[in-house]
Amino acid sequence: MTQNNYRVFISGGLGVGKTALAHRFTKNLFLCDRASEIDGSDEKQIVIEGETCNLDVLDTAVYQEFSAMRYSCIISAEGFLVLYSIDSRKSFDEVSGYCEYLRDLKESDGIPIVIVGNKSDLENDRKVSQCEGIELAESLNCSFIETSAKNNLNVEQAFSGLARIINKSRSDNLNYNLDNTFSNNNHKRSRCEIL
Repeated sequence: MTQNNYRVFISGGLGVGKTALAHRFTKNLFLCDRASEIDGSDEKQIVIEGETCNLDVLDTAVYQEFSAMRYSCIISAEGFLVLYSIDSRKSFDEVSGYCEYLRDLKESDGIPIVIVGNKSDLENDRKVSQCEGIELAESLNCSFIETSAKNNLNVEQAFSGLARIINKSRSDNLNYNLDNTFSNNNHKRSRCEIL
């Protein structure tokens, strides 16, 4: 994978809007019908810190029944959006498990993950407060944002924010030995970032 390509994987429970978010980001269209799913992978060019980058977006909904393909996609991804729907307590309660699963497969606690509270257009049906989402992200050492694929709210920010985190992770990996050699600061700092 070249330096300007970012492969991201969208994960989360059933009905949280994974495909709708991916389609809104890559095509700027809202899918109101699950039958209109994308083929599982789509790309979009974005500008990150002055450079044009390709985001390869992998939608887990398409690979739900094909565990070998899903595994391969997760292993090849550099960053993850883990979605829940703000109108579903059950989907929120599943987020920790998805993050743990991804970290186990990637064999790293430091993978870039953004927790996404989707369907923010359903404010009147909200079951999960934004504060709960932020607290969960902080406890899991992830970033956080709320989005609405329907209203195109914060969709671009979720993906570009994840790409920035991946970019920083790449840079941190290059400088890992130097940082460990000269760092006198041994306390762990929260990486939670509100996008």
